[in-house]
Amino acid sequence: MELTDITHLLTRIFQYRLFEINQTPVTPSSVFMFLFVILVFFLFSRILQSLLKNKFLTKLHIEEGLKYTSLRISHYTLMVIGFLVAFQFIGIDLSGLAVIVGLLSVGIGFGLQNVTSNFVAGIILLIERPIKIGDRVTVGGTEGNVVAINIRSTTIRSLNNISIIVPNSEFVSTHVVNWSHEDLKVRLVAEVGVSYNSDLDQVFRSLYEVAEESPNVLKNPEPDVLFASFGDSSWNMQLRVWLKGPENYYQIRSEINCAIVRKFRQNGIEIPYPQRDLHVRSPLPIPFFSQDQETSENQLK
Repeated sequence: MELTDITHLLTRIFQYRLFEINQTPVTPSSVFMFLFVILVFFLFSRILQSLLKNKFLTKLHIEEGLKYTSLRISHYTLMVIGFLVAFQFIGIDLSGLAVIVGLLSVGIGFGLQNVTSNFVAGIILLIERPIKIGDRVTVGGTEGNVVAINIRSTTIRSLNNISIIVPNSEFVSTHVVNWSHEDLKVRLVAEVGVSYNSDLDQVFRSLYEVAEESPNVLKNPEPDVLFASFGDSSWNMQLRVWLKGPENYYQIRSEINCAIVRKFRQNGIEIPYPQRDLHVRSPLPIPFFSQDQETSENQLK
C-alpha cells in the first residue's frame, strides 16, 4: 500500500460521519479537536492556578479558605469557557449546545439527580462559604477538619486522621455544625459535683484557680463559674472557659478535668459518689395448712 493510499484511508477514517447535532456532522477528527481544546484549557487552568497561588494570592495575605475558593472558581470558569470554545471550534453553535443540554437533562432524569445536586451544592459551598478549608465541622456524626471542597464531594480529615468523603449535598440539605465559622473561639464547659458539706466559697475559688492556671484558657472572655443545680448527692457546678480554637478541644477538656480533681484534693473538697436509697420490704407470710384442712379441701373438690 502506497503512502497516498494510507493518507486517503486515514482521511476517510477521520472524516467519517459518526452522527449529527443540529445538522452539524460529528467526525473522529472533530472529536479529537474537541478533546484537544479541553486538554489545553485544563493545562492552562493548572498553570494559572499555580501562578495565582504562589505569586499573587500569597502577597495579599488572605486566609487559606478564600484562596482555595478563588482558585476553584477560576478553574471552573476556565473549564466552562473551554467547553464553549471547543464546541464552537468543531462547528457546533449554541443552538447545538441547547440540544446537548436537552439530551443531558433526559439523562439527569434517569439517574443523574445525585450528581447534579452535588455539583450545584459544591458551587453553593464555594460561593456562600458556609464551610471553608480548615474549618472544624460535624456533619452526620462525623467530626473533622475540611481539607478539600471538590466538584462532587468534600473531604473531611477526622480526628483519627481518616479521610471521609462527604457528598456536597449533605452540607446544604442537612444540619451541619461548624466549630470555626467566622469566630474561632469555642467555649468549654466542665461540670463537677461537690459534697453538700463543702465550703461553697472555697469551691468557687478553686474552680477559678483551675481556669487561671491553665495555659490554654483565654483571659478574655473571662472564665465563669456557675452553681448549676442541686443534685441528689451533690451541688452541681459548672466551670465555663473559652479556648482560642477547636483544636485539641478534647485533650484540653481532659486536662481541665484532671486539674479540678487535683485542686479539690489539695483544698479538701469532696466529690461525692452517687447515692441511692434502698428500701427492703419484709417478705409476705406463707400460709400454713394442717393435714386435716388439706383433707377437707380435697373432699370439697
